[in-house]
Amino acid sequence: WIVYSSGTTGLPKPIVHGQGGILLSMALSAIHYDLGASYSDNNRGERFHWYSSTGWVMWNAQLAGLAGGTTVCIYDGHPAGSTSQPDWSVLWRFVARHGVTFFGAGAAYFANCMKAGLEAKDVGDLSRMRVLGSTGSPLAAEVQVWGSAIARAAGAKDVWWCNISGGTDFCGAFVGGNRELPEVPGQMQCRFLGAAVYAWDEDGHAVTGQVGELVCTRPIPSMPLCFWNDEGNARYLSSYFDTYPGVWRHGDWLKIGEDGGCIIYGRSDATINRQGLRMGTSEIYSAVEGLPEVLDSMVVDLEYLGRASYMPLFVVLRQGAELDDAMRGKINSAIKTQLSPRFLPDDIFQVAEIPRTLSGKKQELPIKKLLLGQPLERVVNREAMANPGCLDWYVQLAQRHAEALQQHKGGAT
Repeated sequence: WIVYSSGTTGLPKPIVHGQGGILLSMALSAIHYDLGASYSDNNRGERFHWYSSTGWVMWNAQLAGLAGGTTVCIYDGHPAGSTSQPDWSVLWRFVARHGVTFFGAGAAYFANCMKAGLEAKDVGDLSRMRVLGSTGSPLAAEVQVWGSAIARAAGAKDVWWCNISGGTDFCGAFVGGNRELPEVPGQMQCRFLGAAVYAWDEDGHAVTGQVGELVCTRPIPSMPLCFWNDEGNARYLSSYFDTYPGVWRHGDWLKIGEDGGCIIYGRSDATINRQGLRMGTSEIYSAVEGLPEVLDSMVVDLEYLGRASYMPLFVVLRQGAELDDAMRGKINSAIKTQLSPRFLPDDIFQVAEIPRTLSGKKQELPIKKLLLGQPLERVVNREAMANPGCLDWYVQLAQRHAEALQQHKGGAT
């Protein structure tokens, strides 16, 4: 059973799994999802839909639906109908038409729906829907609140959000939902069954109420058997066990609260470090994308081997908006007010698209590596991307950046 990582940190990894571990992982997921064939409404039973392409691990999660005895509803096509004229009500209407009870998708999908101004009148009758699921990237609290309001206005009676976070790496989740626990927007309710998950500081000590590295201290049922063609397990070991020997480091920032609730702050490998002050990129995105004109954004920090930090910010603006001085001022003001002046970008670029994996994750690290001078073919696989056509612009930027560095070096000499 071979699945491929999403490619957020570079070329996708071919991960070899065992059948037993995967099936047990999916059975555990069905428990956390609160799936069951016994759910009845006019004898139609439970209907499960988690939007995914076949290139994302959530495609495999359809087995969690089958493990729970449910009917699985599969949608074939773009979640917004098309890229040229997006209609973010398409999936919602699919859910309404087929009486889906559990509707899951990537967090970026729900954020796009909110940004597009989707209203209850656009989505159809959601009276059978009882669960909304989210994963792939952190779900902002305001997006969760918005989604609940849309669902209730469209007829859903008691919608519960099952937010999860895990990885293709072990084809499962580390933290997720529990219907019996209180629900806090923007959080996962608990750690998953069978997962000894903690937030560790740099010294390898577990912390509570603080952001740390997500680690799993004991083997989990669906750990990979190996990577395909990985001589001596070199890439496998360096991917997960390089920081804390013998302990799985997943590469995410995690905070576990006193009540056991969990918040994911994004990839720890894409951390911004400005003058000694570290911050996850998700906090910058929250500030920038809170502006109504900004549809999407991405930031990378090119501090490397002692070079001065250079941090460009890329933004996708709403149709009709332009990146003029006034817009730059609004973006900088949002960052300065909500975070710190230290995190003001060195440059802001308006782009057509943010590079994303098939699962909708921003490809911060591949673009960072590209801008640091690594060749495109070594940092990203176009076939593992949702929008490979946008890469050409970033390649040209990397070339201009390299030329500027060379000129600066020559002038200094």
